[in-house]
Amino acid sequence: MPARDDGDAVTRRLPAVVDVHPEGSRTREAPLGARPRILALDVLRGFALCGIILVNIAPVTSFGRELPPSPTTLQDPTGWLQLLVQQRFFPLFSLLFGISFSLLLESARQRGARERVVLLRRLIVLLPLGVLHQLLQPGEALTFYALFGLLILLPSTWLPRWAVALGAGLLVSVAVLLTGGGLPLVPGLLLLGSALVRYGVVDRWGSTTRGPAVLLLLFTVVAVPALVQQVRTLPQSGFSISSAVAGLALAGVYTTMVLLLLRTRLQRTLATGFRPLGRMALTNYVSATPLMLFAGHALDWPRSDSWAQLFLVAVGILVIQWVFSVLWLRRFRQGPLEYLWRTATWMQAQPMKRPVGTAAGAVDDDVRLQERGAG
Repeated sequence: MPARDDGDAVTRRLPAVVDVHPEGSRTREAPLGARPRILALDVLRGFALCGIILVNIAPVTSFGRELPPSPTTLQDPTGWLQLLVQQRFFPLFSLLFGISFSLLLESARQRGARERVVLLRRLIVLLPLGVLHQLLQPGEALTFYALFGLLILLPSTWLPRWAVALGAGLLVSVAVLLTGGGLPLVPGLLLLGSALVRYGVVDRWGSTTRGPAVLLLLFTVVAVPALVQQVRTLPQSGFSISSAVAGLALAGVYTTMVLLLLRTRLQRTLATGFRPLGRMALTNYVSATPLMLFAGHALDWPRSDSWAQLFLVAVGILVIQWVFSVLWLRRFRQGPLEYLWRTATWMQAQPMKRPVGTAAGAVDDDVRLQERGAG
């Protein structure tokens, strides 16, 4: 087996499992060899999904396509979407996919499986799902996650972690300078997610406030002038250097703010609101597309300019998905697409039903709420 970094955080002992209850935090040891979930990742996934639907719903439904074009300004929602949402949540979603792929490698090592074969299967299974989803939503991300995962992320597992981190920085920089962001950011963000796992950063999320606080300050320092520059050229800033820089910096601001809030009394609120969506991120990401298309057809959005109606439907879809996720996770360990994906990855049926008497928020063998100091 090829040698790996002595510093790779892949063989450490799993920490205690912590769950949040009304009366406080309770701790229990995870079963040996289990790769428990991390609260921050599920919350961030759910948070990212909320932003992504705001970005996708207008283009997916051809909103206003048959109306005369209007310039992008801060006098209507198009400008604010460009400034605060576009290219702000997609980078976070891509980073989280890179993290999840790398956590899978750790789980495979702990199980004694051939980790690269497991990752290969996971990416191959994702590819046809992405291709099918492309038929409904051209330009969706899953296909590119699978392709770039196969071409770049999988080969990077033979590299030392410093090379992966360096490659991530170079690929992100090139994508910003040459294309102004968008899908070309995916390879670098997948590698960045891998580097964060291999350096042990992800396992420390929620255990400290100092790191996220420092990063929040740095991201803010970068984001403010980049946003000012983007405002000056807002009508032309869809995919520009200023938009890409502002997008990545603001994505960093959003991420670090969530991580900091998870260390406060708002932890339970954030977990309640975003964690169910995040635990079923694949199911919710894919299922949002037919729901958006149905709404767009029923409400004749190509000839509509009602942004209020558009946003209300987007919120309504998220509420429907949240309710479905909560109810589903009361009985099952994971979402339906997650179950099929995981079963195909491991080439054997995975446990589906939740143990009798175990609530959706209770501790089980794949759930860890890290943030012990909250409240």
